[in-house]
Amino acid sequence: MTQSVERAAACACGQLNIRTRGAPSIVSSCHCLECQRRTGSLFGAQAFFPRSGIVAINGERSTYRRQADSGAWLAFHFCPKCGSTVFWENERLPDIVSIAIGAFADPQFPPPVRTVFTRSKHDWLAFPDIPHHPESPTTLVPR
Repeated sequence: MTQSVERAAACACGQLNIRTRGAPSIVSSCHCLECQRRTGSLFGAQAFFPRSGIVAINGERSTYRRQADSGAWLAFHFCPKCGSTVFWENERLPDIVSIAIGAFADPQFPPPVRTVFTRSKHDWLAFPDIPHHPESPTTLVPR
């Protein structure tokens, strides 16, 4: 019998945290301008977990909602003390919770298997040899 992997992700100050059990459905990176603004970096990196794999969410959080290019509404949950975005939800994928990979603070976390919105990727950024999509494919997260 294989033991299910448990992981913990947290904001910079540790006040807001989320625990998962099992493997992510998919790990991806996104080069859209909104992810660049949200992270303050060149891209966002996220792991999509089935909602059933969320063990616990602890701590105070604030929420920022915005509409994605796809038209779906996203709710980003972040720490009101340090400002770190820890996880978010997409109204069109109610059974999925997206978690910022950096919030796991785990260099051994599985790498992205695809990258999206590469039309706004910085030209000088070398990226792994994985599928690249100029936009977010509708089949990003398997159901």
